[in-house]
Amino acid sequence: MTAIVWYRHDLRVSDHAALAAAVRAGGPVVPVFILDDEAAGAWKMGGAGRWWLHHSLTALAADLETLGARLILRRGASRDILPALARETGATSVHTGGGPEPWARALDRDVAEILERNGGKLHRHRTRMMFNPETVRNGQGGAFGVYSPFAKACLATGGPKPPIPAPDHIPFPNAAPASDMLADWVLLPTHPDWAGGLRETWTPGAAGARARLDAFLDDGLMDYARDRNLPGIASTSMLSPHIVWGDISLNEVWFAAESAATGKGKGLETFHKELLWREFSTYLLWHHPDLPEKPLRPNYAAMPFRDTPAELHAWQRGKTGIPIIDAAMRQLWQTGWMHNRLRMITASFLTKHLLISWQTGEAWFWDTLCCADLSANSASWQWVAGSGADAAPFFRVFNPVLQGRKFDADGAFVRRFVPELARLPDAVIHSPWEASPAELAAAGVTLGETYPRSIVHLGEGRDRALAAWRAIPGTPEHAMSPSGGSAAG
Repeated sequence: MTAIVWYRHDLRVSDHAALAAAVRAGGPVVPVFILDDEAAGAWKMGGAGRWWLHHSLTALAADLETLGARLILRRGASRDILPALARETGATSVHTGGGPEPWARALDRDVAEILERNGGKLHRHRTRMMFNPETVRNGQGGAFGVYSPFAKACLATGGPKPPIPAPDHIPFPNAAPASDMLADWVLLPTHPDWAGGLRETWTPGAAGARARLDAFLDDGLMDYARDRNLPGIASTSMLSPHIVWGDISLNEVWFAAESAATGKGKGLETFHKELLWREFSTYLLWHHPDLPEKPLRPNYAAMPFRDTPAELHAWQRGKTGIPIIDAAMRQLWQTGWMHNRLRMITASFLTKHLLISWQTGEAWFWDTLCCADLSANSASWQWVAGSGADAAPFFRVFNPVLQGRKFDADGAFVRRFVPELARLPDAVIHSPWEASPAELAAAGVTLGETYPRSIVHLGEGRDRALAAWRAIPGTPEHAMSPSGGSAAG
């Protein structure tokens, strides 16, 4: 009998449990991707994600053709399209990877019910997570809320399962179902075409994912534990968009790193921890469907965030007058990606120095990140804002100047993305307001003209944030570090 493989955020042919199960069944296989914009509601795919999707679908279609199949594209409501496609092809089973998003799980339930009424069945497989979120439980049978015991529990199961090889051949119906043309979906920007930096940075698809992984394993894994916080060098894998769209699976990344780790020091351990942190974020969304909208710590809903459109716009466009913040936000705008250390610094600046809600920052990242992922995005913003699981305390306010000096000591990253400051000396590249008139003149910098003055005094912004935090009910004021501690960044 014919089987449908319903592709979602798992756009590959290797280590794909749903595809493997459909091929094992022995009948024709119909791979389909449905552009269902309405299912996600407020979390409709952002612009950078749509750009990536276009190119990843192009790559997947080519990979499927080499195996004898075609990718069928349909646009509309999945709950309507899948039963109709099943009737059209005579399929009695639909295999899919699903996801942790609340709308994806609701869609699974609806589609399963409709198919069953018509004699079909929806088969769910795990294609996006390394571990089953329902079976990884704490000693009381509940869900973990802290990363370290969660990671230990995952590894206690024996660790991730080895990747499933891609099939040698995919049987496809003699009469192909009708398919949309990808170009008709208009996923790519046109007027204006803002994707030049994305094209220069990325090659979406399985081949691009493998090339980026191999480059990281050759040149980055050995020193990953030491260098991963340095945005001015190629110190991270930059695999996040490939993982989010499923060009490559977490299992494939895990085992490839393990195979390449001989003599690589602590890099493998640290890299595996980062993969498990991503898994933890997905796990949190699975068990807390409100994670993208509501703080996990309920008292934080009373935080008196400010509504300041001008300051928000300055942050979004990289014009805050704080060089490391502006460089990071411009990297995001130009490439659809941001270094992880910088994500923490920019998020802290928005939620604390500017006292703008984490949900506002989360929404901006959702639209501009190629790797926009609801679980990682919401869990990470809540972590920085102090309201999430295993979160940094709110009083840990990153000082962006100190962070810049520590992790971009020579200013290489700032000089790349804020070229108007490129000729400033290292000592003041992260604090141009401290430069002498002679240094500013020699660098061609006029504060307030060629580069903006800071939109907030860092000390005053920090004090305002801490006062707001202390004012909300349930704040453990005694937990505040008397000396500022890590709050100094």
